[in-house]
Amino acid sequence: MRALATDPAARRLEDDAAIIEMGGERLVLTHDTMVEGVHVLEGQDPADVAWKLVAVNLSDLAAKGAKPVGVLISHMLGSDDHRFIEGLEEVLRTYDVPLLGGDTVRGEGNRVWGCTAIGRATHDQVPSRGGAKPGDAIYVTGPLGAAMLGFEALRDGVERDSSAYRRPLPLVDEGQALAPHATAMMDVSDGLLLDCWRMASVSIRVAFELQSAAIPVADPSRFDDCIRWGDDYQLLFTAPPEIDLPVAVSRIGTVVAADRPQLRLDGEILSPEQGLGYQH
Repeated sequence: MRALATDPAARRLEDDAAIIEMGGERLVLTHDTMVEGVHVLEGQDPADVAWKLVAVNLSDLAAKGAKPVGVLISHMLGSDDHRFIEGLEEVLRTYDVPLLGGDTVRGEGNRVWGCTAIGRATHDQVPSRGGAKPGDAIYVTGPLGAAMLGFEALRDGVERDSSAYRRPLPLVDEGQALAPHATAMMDVSDGLLLDCWRMASVSIRVAFELQSAAIPVADPSRFDDCIRWGDDYQLLFTAPPEIDLPVAVSRIGTVVAADRPQLRLDGEILSPEQGLGYQH
C-alpha cells in the first residue's frame, strides 16, 4: 500500500494521519477500525465500544496537535444498537465533536466498527512520527499499563477500575499545547517500546535511548508488561531538552545519533523481533 500512497498528504503511510493543505489551512484526517474480540472484548457494552472508537481516533488527532472538526462512523448493526448510540452521544458531547456521517451495515460473525476523524491543524508545523533529532529529550505524558490492568479486570470480572481500557481519554488539549515544541510525536497505542522503535525508524540516523527508572508505569511489579501492552493513548514525543514545556510530562530518555535506527533500554539494544508491543 505504501507504494500506492504517493501523494504528499499520505506521509508515505508512516504517520498516524494524513495532512491535506486546503484553503490556507491544514486538514488532518485519520481512520481506525475496531474488531470485537480484538480491540474490545466479545459482548462488551456497546456504549464503551462507541466511546473507544471515537476516542482512539481523537487521540491520533491529538498527536498532530489538531482541533477536531468532526467524525464519520461505520457501525455494524446488532441487537443493542441503542447502547452504542448512548455511548456515541456521550463521547461526542464530552469532546464537543459533531457527527458528520458514516454508514450502517448488517453482517455475520464478530462485529466491526470504523471511524474517520477530521481535524484542523492548530500550528504551521504538524508533528509527524519522524523528525526526532540527536540531542532531543524523549517524553511521555503519563503512566503506561493502566489499560492492560483495566482489560484484565474487565475480562476476569474483578472489582477494579477498568475505565482506562473501556473509555480512554484522548489528550486533545495537551496535543495542541505540545505541537509547536515537539520535533516528533505520536500516541502510544501498541506499546511504548514498539512505538519508540517506530519513531526512531522513520527519523533520520537516530537511536532512542530509554532509561527504565524514568518510565512511569501503572504497576511497577509488572514493568515489562506495562511498556509493551499498549492501548494507553498517552502522547510520546521528542523535543529539545531546554524547552519549558506547557504540559506536565516525564522525560524517559534521549535521542542520540546513530548509523541506523536503534532502540536501547538501559543500554541494551532491542529489536521488533523481540516482541516490543502489539502487532496483528
